[in-house]
Amino acid sequence: MFSVIFPGQGSQLVGMGKEFYEKFNITKEFFKQADEALNFSISKLILEGPKEELDLTVNTQPAIFLISYSIFNVIKNEFNLDLNKAKYFAGHSLGEYSALSCAGYLDFSETLKILRIRGDAMQNSVPKGQGGMVAVLGSTVEIIENILLENKKNLKVQIANDNSEGQIVLSGKTEDLEKLIQILKDNSIKNIKLPVSAPFHCDLMNNATKIMTEELNKLNFKNGRNKLISNVTANEIKDPDELKKLLIKQIENRVRWRESVINMIENDVDHFIEIGPGKVLSGLVKRINRDVKIDTINSQIDIEGLKI
Repeated sequence: MFSVIFPGQGSQLVGMGKEFYEKFNITKEFFKQADEALNFSISKLILEGPKEELDLTVNTQPAIFLISYSIFNVIKNEFNLDLNKAKYFAGHSLGEYSALSCAGYLDFSETLKILRIRGDAMQNSVPKGQGGMVAVLGSTVEIIENILLENKKNLKVQIANDNSEGQIVLSGKTEDLEKLIQILKDNSIKNIKLPVSAPFHCDLMNNATKIMTEELNKLNFKNGRNKLISNVTANEIKDPDELKKLLIKQIENRVRWRESVINMIENDVDHFIEIGPGKVLSGLVKRINRDVKIDTINSQIDIEGLKI
């Protein structure tokens, strides 16, 4: 059995999706619809840059979704491969929105608009420079949780992403992260400060939660075709109302990607198909389990080699 997975922020690059845009009219049409839905030329930004603008969270989130959605539909409509035969759909953070839209829970233009709002709300929840994220390499969730517990009186930092074996991302205020970096060094734990301007998936995103609660409750989620795996619970979900609640919770809660992948494998998934720019999730899946089959779809040749 296979699962379809969709990447999150950090996978973007100028020119992503260009081959699909040039070769397939369906992609051109999605780009045109996206420009109209967002009232600006996101297609030009994706194809030509500048990179600094594409990297702004408010632009990155709808842009990555647009590429993922376009590739998904090229596979389905131009190559007659039925990805909806997948046991599960899942995505990392904003990728969860790509998953739910491709599975039919939310239509294309609504997803674009809500991701633009989400990106803006998350970016502006904390003043620039006052929050950030740190990647921890070669450690375990248990060790990091213990360190955070031991130091909870002195600093407030949370696990934002449990990505794979040996890759955990932490979020918090800049000053707290600086203290934590020293503690990690003292414990010989390798860490890297990430080039992001906001502390995603922690309590500091509270203002974004308020905005997204209001905005998501305006939307009419439909009954989708596939079961999704929730970032918040790492378990399957199909009920639209429950899905909406979990998308709200997702903003301040840990992305349980490692657990999600393990759960899918334990439920007979032995093939993962990553759809969207880059191959970040394929790398994470490989670190979690080397025995599963992984396909990363970034080009027409990738699609031609896909067997499901």
